[in-house]
Amino acid sequence: MATRRKTSARKTTARKSKTRKTTARRKTSARKTSSRRWSQRVTERSDALDLDRGVFKQTSAKKIAASLKRSAERSKRRKTGAYRSALSMLTFYINRAGKTLPQAQRTRLERAKLELKHQFGRE
Repeated sequence: MATRRKTSARKTTARKSKTRKTTARRKTSARKTSSRRWSQRVTERSDALDLDRGVFKQTSAKKIAASLKRSAERSKRRKTGAYRSALSMLTFYINRAGKTLPQAQRTRLERAKLELKHQFGRE
């Protein structure tokens, strides 16, 4: 009986290692292609807002906030208030850019948060 258990244990570990190798390969290759620009797809095709092209690259915090406000108020698909949708999209962009976001643009986007608050009258 003891020998049977050992052999069956060996067979299952051998099977597991084979499946691990193949699934690891699949995950790595699928991961590179699918998640590579998923945040870009979210900003382009979000259900919450239809953003203007290049809204986050504008030079003025007021223009960024005005564009986000306009998009949020026009949207019929958002699930929450206009202010919350606009602010969450702006925060999403800042968080997804991470360390690659230049400091000047980061400060501009942080000022756009404050400007958005002022434009919606939430001081």
